[in-house]
Amino acid sequence: MTPSKTGDAPSILFINQHYWPDWAATAQMLTDLAEYLAAEGMDVHVLCSRGHYLSGAMDVPAEETHNGVHIHRVRATAFGRETTLGRLTDYASFGASALARVLTGPSYDAIVTLTTPPLLPLVGAVAKRLRGQAYGIWSMDLHPDAEVAAGMFAEGGLSARLLHALNDASYRTADFVVDLGSRMKRRLLGKGVADDRLHTIPVWSRKEEIAPLPHAENPLRAELGLEDKFVVMYSGNAGVAHRFDEVLAAAKKLDGHPDIEFVFVGEGPKKDRIQAFADAHDLSNFRYLPYFPRERLKHSLPLADVHLLTLREAMAGIAVPGKLYGIMAAGRPVVMVGPEDSESGETIRLSDSGRVVDPSQEDNPAQALHDALMRLYHDADERARLGGNARGAFLEHFERAVCCRSWTDLLRAQVGEDDPTDKDEMAAERN
Repeated sequence: MTPSKTGDAPSILFINQHYWPDWAATAQMLTDLAEYLAAEGMDVHVLCSRGHYLSGAMDVPAEETHNGVHIHRVRATAFGRETTLGRLTDYASFGASALARVLTGPSYDAIVTLTTPPLLPLVGAVAKRLRGQAYGIWSMDLHPDAEVAAGMFAEGGLSARLLHALNDASYRTADFVVDLGSRMKRRLLGKGVADDRLHTIPVWSRKEEIAPLPHAENPLRAELGLEDKFVVMYSGNAGVAHRFDEVLAAAKKLDGHPDIEFVFVGEGPKKDRIQAFADAHDLSNFRYLPYFPRERLKHSLPLADVHLLTLREAMAGIAVPGKLYGIMAAGRPVVMVGPEDSESGETIRLSDSGRVVDPSQEDNPAQALHDALMRLYHDADERARLGGNARGAFLEHFERAVCCRSWTDLLRAQVGEDDPTDKDEMAAERN
């Protein structure tokens, strides 16, 4: 695994369990960033596994270069996410393989670890301790905070305390940490991460990939028989960070409505429970669809009239649902069931792109969700206004080029490289 350096271009190694052509959310974000940095002239490498996000290994080579990014895939199990044991085995095998490659391979100007698997930042911490390797963390989620919040570990128990100690130490010794928003930053400050090492860069979507699309021009509406329906959509992972009781109660209350259809898209550990509820109550206005490939997001996300977003209070600042930025790119309003004091709640409020139903502030959050949906159902002008606000805020703050530019500036500062654009401008001024 020898870096193919181009002149004096800084060499960056990203480490994450998933990467292109896999479509896991972290894989898509990392692919966007790595390819952007390569186009900016950096020598970009990615260390990942061959395992698919759901299960099974992908038929991909161990080494290849794709869109300027040098991809190195290590051997690891590929049981996938169907069982907890299988997932933990995949985590452990990839983490061990990644650590071995980092300790025996060449050094880079910087290593950046993501947080899949959960203790992956330890690879950077060990490499810094043993080899003096500079490293940063792209904090997509906080661990074991997420597992404690999900009830997998007892807060204060031996396992949680040990995992907190390991993970927190890897954050405190990192040269820089990229958090996803203000609530996550507060949690990291509480773990002892120095403020000057924290940098907030949100995740994103692409303006050319997802854009507002009138229903009459969306072929997916006809394919799914939804031409005349008011579509309330939940798109993405139905995971332990999310809550669905209020959503299912609203769907049940609106069952039989001639115009309204609830459409769920994706997978996740809570999918079976959601589908079981719909089956048990024989919901006639509900359907659950598999993930659409990335190239069809331009049709699937604008399919909705209103999008749903949910987050458990305990997960605020631990997980930041990236699906919000695709919703905003599509120019659709969003109704969130979750804490206002969260990255997503703050974004929706500041951009005036939807409504937040905070269960901690509502006597009957399911009824509040129902009422919010019905107001939007009856008010097309308000839907258009909120959707327009969403698209505008997306273009200003959450578009790929905007966020990747921030990453470029950060990495150049970390490796001590000036922006070549600045050099060109200075040379022009001298001439």
